[in-house]
Amino acid sequence: MTTDNKAPTAGVLGAINAAAEALVAVALLGELAVVLANVFARAWLHHSFLWSDEVARFALSVLAFLGGAVAYRRRDHAFVRAFVNLLPTRAQDLCFAAADLLVLFSAALTGIACWDVVASTWSERTPILQVPAALIVLPLPVGLALIVLHAAEHLWREHRHLTWKLALVLAGLLAAAAITREMWLPWMSGNLPITLSLFLFFLAIVAGVPVGFVLLLATAAYIWTSDSASMLVLAQSMANGTGNFILLAVPFFILAGLVMERGGISVRLIRFIRALVGHLRGGLLQVAVVSMYIVSGLSGSKPADVAAVGTVMRDELRERHGSAEGAAVLAASAIMGETVPPSIAMLIVGSITNVSVAAMFIGGLIPAAVMALSLMVLIYVRARRSGEARIPRAPRAEVMRTGLGALLPLAMPGMLLGGILSGVATPTEVAGFAVVYGLVLAVFVYREMDLRSFIGTVVDTAALTGVLLFIFAAASGFSWTLTVAYLPQRLVELLHGVGNSTTIFMIGSIVLLIVVGVLLEGLPSLNVLAPLLLPIAGKLGMSGMHYALVLIIAMGVGGFMPLAGVGFYVCCAIMRTGVESASRAMVPYLAVILVGLLIVAFVPWFALFLPNLFGFRG
Repeated sequence: MTTDNKAPTAGVLGAINAAAEALVAVALLGELAVVLANVFARAWLHHSFLWSDEVARFALSVLAFLGGAVAYRRRDHAFVRAFVNLLPTRAQDLCFAAADLLVLFSAALTGIACWDVVASTWSERTPILQVPAALIVLPLPVGLALIVLHAAEHLWREHRHLTWKLALVLAGLLAAAAITREMWLPWMSGNLPITLSLFLFFLAIVAGVPVGFVLLLATAAYIWTSDSASMLVLAQSMANGTGNFILLAVPFFILAGLVMERGGISVRLIRFIRALVGHLRGGLLQVAVVSMYIVSGLSGSKPADVAAVGTVMRDELRERHGSAEGAAVLAASAIMGETVPPSIAMLIVGSITNVSVAAMFIGGLIPAAVMALSLMVLIYVRARRSGEARIPRAPRAEVMRTGLGALLPLAMPGMLLGGILSGVATPTEVAGFAVVYGLVLAVFVYREMDLRSFIGTVVDTAALTGVLLFIFAAASGFSWTLTVAYLPQRLVELLHGVGNSTTIFMIGSIVLLIVVGVLLEGLPSLNVLAPLLLPIAGKLGMSGMHYALVLIIAMGVGGFMPLAGVGFYVCCAIMRTGVESASRAMVPYLAVILVGLLIVAFVPWFALFLPNLFGFRG
């Protein structure tokens, strides 16, 4: 792989990317200001800004597509390369080059279709602001054009010797398929188009193509081979995929989590937790589990949670327990934390189904506690068997001192839950207040964040948000493909074939979410499968809220699965340990997490007790 050749337009692209970063930062901060101003107007002026929803749609479009382009240049898009890493170096280079070429092709194909959508909606006006509706769609083709430029730059810089060969092969295959399309199209009936689409999907995933672009490729392949619609459907579904106002809570919670990590908030929490439980057998590992539970109540982003706890505890964990053991406990605790509110997974499920976000927020607390206690028992038993020495209990004065230091950070999860459960604010508005509260602590109370670090945090938030929302938008098109191919009906038929057993359906759902969660880096698996599976669960008489929590935990298992899950690689990178050694250490913790998942799945009381107590049903 050649890395010393700079693309001729590298300087220009750098300036364009800097402009894109500025735009997504302005979109994020501007929408934050609008949300907070709307709350103020509603509470004190008894008036709401009706135009805020239209501004929110535009902001989400900018964050999803320009943010997605920024993330792509940073190489932040999620991909699975566990299989590629097993190949010889030359074969790896070939896969990397092919992945970038497929990104370029899929982005160009979708981008061309998007301009037709922009043209067709330019004469339409939004209801309140009366601006062209095409402005909401415009960031999509612009972002895809940037991705094409960045992919071309990377191919030139890293894989110049392979690009032309691969491009000629791809062009030849596409030309041959197009020329002979009238011959083979009549044969494309029944299950063949969706079979080919799914085959391309799995092949591209294994080859290391970023997940969002795999979804675009699979959708485009189905549309073209089935002749069921034009490519406009792909563009339109992407444009509509980020239209839900509740998705604005995603960047706000991510920003709150990064502010917490970089502003000294998480450090104070972990000090207090260590003073409370550090004396238990397996001391630091116990602290890591409890810390992940508490920290997950401040940020909806699992990478942010893992970074917040892992970076603070890394050196001591490596010294006392080894880096592999530390990575394994962080990964298992991250799975546990998927149902601790606020959770981006819950927000996504709430945005694509009729399950109440507030009910999931309150309902996820006990299932997460069940798994946390299971992990703590395992750590205790293993430490006792190994004869590990216990750490002396912290003096009461230290507990009081660290408790006072953690008092303000601990108020944040209470504010989040209280605001949502009382109905005084939406999850998006509560997330906005969490950002402001975290900034007040980080800037004025602890004085560990200045303007420069804040701006960097905003840009990092926009890039991470871009990855998630881009995948969400691409998954909307893929969900359309699965629906048109009658996959939901086939799942129902399969269920009828096994006798409508809720037990088999629950176990099958868990296995499916784990497998697809590995392939799709967790969250996209919910985008694709939750709208298909939840109606079936309802027909079987299962609680939608309980079933959604089970899906979220199973998705987390897939996202942090050893050797394959992207989240697991994040834990290994933070702990600076090898994947193989961490995978071996993960086995007993993964087994306990799976047992905890089955307990939650087959004892609905754990998920339903608190929601029922607070008046939620379903």
